[in-house]
Amino acid sequence: MLLNSATITIKTDPETKSAAQKLAEQLGISLSSVLNSLMKEFVRTKKLEVGLKEDELELSDYAKQALAESEEDVKAGRVYSFGDTKDAVQFLRDRSEKIEKNGYES
Repeated sequence: MLLNSATITIKTDPETKSAAQKLAEQLGISLSSVLNSLMKEFVRTKKLEVGLKEDELELSDYAKQALAESEEDVKAGRVYSFGDTKDAVQFLRDRSEKIEKNGYES
């Protein structure tokens, strides 16, 4: 037990609590140790990493719109793919020369 400690009360559903306690017990640690470890990592990294199953993910409206626009660009042929960076650089040089010559992009 910590010499200088604080108590935190959280609300969770009974199934989650039970499953977490069982898993912690299987690992030979207390649920309190698990939560302390998670909080210390959160403070240290200033990040919260949460694993989600793919079927639990839902895109935001913005992401859905961006994805739809990307799919339209692919279908319309407005997307370019390159084998390596040399190909990409050459493509950009060719496009730049064409724009300089014609005064516009076509």
